[in-house]
Amino acid sequence: MLDKIKQFASEFFVTGDPLILGAQVSIGLSMVAMIFVLTYFRKWGWLWKEWLTSVDHKRIGIMYIICSIMMLFRGGVDALLMRLQLAMPNSEFLQADHYNQIFTTHGVIMILFMAMPLMFGLFNIVVPLQIGARDVAYPFLNSLSFWMFFWGAMLFNVSFVIGGSPDAGWLSYPPLSEMSHSPGVGQNFYIWGIQISGIGSLATGINFIVTILKMRAPGMKLMKMPMFTWSVFSSCIMIIFAFPILTVTLALLFLDRFLGAHFFTLDGGGNPMMYINLIWMWGHPEVYIVVVPAFGIFSEIVSTFSKKKLFGYKSMVFAMLIISLLSFFTWAHHFFTMGSGANVNAFFAISTMLIAIPTGAKVFNWLFTMYRGKIRFTTPMMWTVAFIPCFVIGGMTGVLLSVAPADFQFHNSYFLIAHFHQVLIGGVAFGYFAGLYYWWPKMFGFKLNEHLGKWAFWLWNIGFYVCFMPQYFLGLDGMTRRTYTYDFDMGWGPLNLVSTVGGFLMGVGFIFQVWQIAHSIKFREADVNGDPWEGRTLEWSIPSPAPIYNFAVLPQVSETDAWWEEKEKRAASGKPAAPIVYEPIHMPKNSAIPFIISTFWFFAGFGFVWGWMWLTIPALIGVGICMIARSFSYDTDYYIPADEVKRTEAALKGAKL
Repeated sequence: MLDKIKQFASEFFVTGDPLILGAQVSIGLSMVAMIFVLTYFRKWGWLWKEWLTSVDHKRIGIMYIICSIMMLFRGGVDALLMRLQLAMPNSEFLQADHYNQIFTTHGVIMILFMAMPLMFGLFNIVVPLQIGARDVAYPFLNSLSFWMFFWGAMLFNVSFVIGGSPDAGWLSYPPLSEMSHSPGVGQNFYIWGIQISGIGSLATGINFIVTILKMRAPGMKLMKMPMFTWSVFSSCIMIIFAFPILTVTLALLFLDRFLGAHFFTLDGGGNPMMYINLIWMWGHPEVYIVVVPAFGIFSEIVSTFSKKKLFGYKSMVFAMLIISLLSFFTWAHHFFTMGSGANVNAFFAISTMLIAIPTGAKVFNWLFTMYRGKIRFTTPMMWTVAFIPCFVIGGMTGVLLSVAPADFQFHNSYFLIAHFHQVLIGGVAFGYFAGLYYWWPKMFGFKLNEHLGKWAFWLWNIGFYVCFMPQYFLGLDGMTRRTYTYDFDMGWGPLNLVSTVGGFLMGVGFIFQVWQIAHSIKFREADVNGDPWEGRTLEWSIPSPAPIYNFAVLPQVSETDAWWEEKEKRAASGKPAAPIVYEPIHMPKNSAIPFIISTFWFFAGFGFVWGWMWLTIPALIGVGICMIARSFSYDTDYYIPADEVKRTEAALKGAKL
């Protein structure tokens, strides 16, 4: 019996690597510390009532952002470990299998568990406030979306210390991801972690499309919506068409592994290229899913800090919608070397070049907005300005890669690594950092320290160029992706060492951001009037942080920059605002079902990972019971009395005086 227990433990827990042992110890200590703090300060009830069961879009947005920052730390540590391994020739810092696991988890975490939740967090914080709504269309579904993402991310991350991480690359191409090459459970963790979180992503896309179409303030026509809301709408269109492809693709891969199907195995009559086509049918729209909302953020920030209307509003809207369409016609440029033929390669080369046109038009619109504007170089504006040259370089190298004959040379090289990091860090990360700084006062009622923010900005930007510019030259010099080690005579050592220094500079920049948040919490620079940036859109018309009902009275919208125009009218007339007549406000009640049902999904996924039907079946039954319980829940909403709204508004306004 003891021998069986030892054998099971040796397979269940990851052992033998000091780095993983250190991670296991740190995770254990962190959990003990959290339990102690919550127990000592008697915060379990507060945690349950205020956060775990909340359906308030603002709290859900904050939880998304907290998770994203944690995943940025995890994915960033993976990146630094890889850079340490590659800093010197013939390095033995990491074993080959551990290196494969790290670059696999780094890609998945940064795209799906860092960029996506940070994006969804800003969706939740900003969109209902920008369109003058009191919540999203489906608050219950919004909570379920978050918890499905959370437990999917936890299922994926637990593989680091239990069972072993996946090691077939962040897109898990067959045959590497099939049982023949990945017989362990790591690949199952990959499939079910992404599947469970993907359900939440798809539900979020549906939720925000309905919210934007059906819950806008009176008078806010589609062509009067703020640009960030338009970018969210465009991104959600891509989500609802792209994520079902990912779901089906991973389901087919799991059937190959679990039931011995042969969709992607050549010896069984399948075709691994079918997987690669399917995964990139999702994968390339996914790039635009995460970058288009960043375009919306830049549009808001440029207009606000230039004190001008956004130049070319209609062209910006059409550009986003065109990108949403064309993003589904470019996927094959990821494998021009497949041998599809000149006609197929030419089609996808042209479509890739075409999508650069609406993307480039946006850059000119931002520049023209800044032209002769009264520019203020706050930290959000600095991140925005830094994005432009960075994204231009990324776009130019992307056009180079879209030329099939050139791609035959660049394919699978570090030139490609440098390109997509140029786009995803310079576009997505810089954009969401800018949005985080910009809307932070609206979330928490105080601004982040500008001095520390500028230190973080410069460290991130200098580190970025020091890290990734050498990688273009490494790629041109023949260094391929997924390189684990190399000899001295390759000549790659000096540039790799420089690249590693740049990676650590970005890590120091992240430390400054954490310091900035901690410093700002301690020495609060309060947002005294709800409008610290002299904003233009409706979210700046209410106190910071916003009350649970957002707007005591729904606003009437007649212009694109609704709040800016209202302020101008008040200043011109010199008259105070008309007296407000308050009415009862309809709001959704908190619900524990989203948290419970997603927890059941976690256990179901864990059971599928290990092939434990004794765990999976009861967990899926629990999911079904929760769904039935929800269908018979009738007491799901309540009204905030008009007198309570009046008292809340009086207290908020009094606090701001």
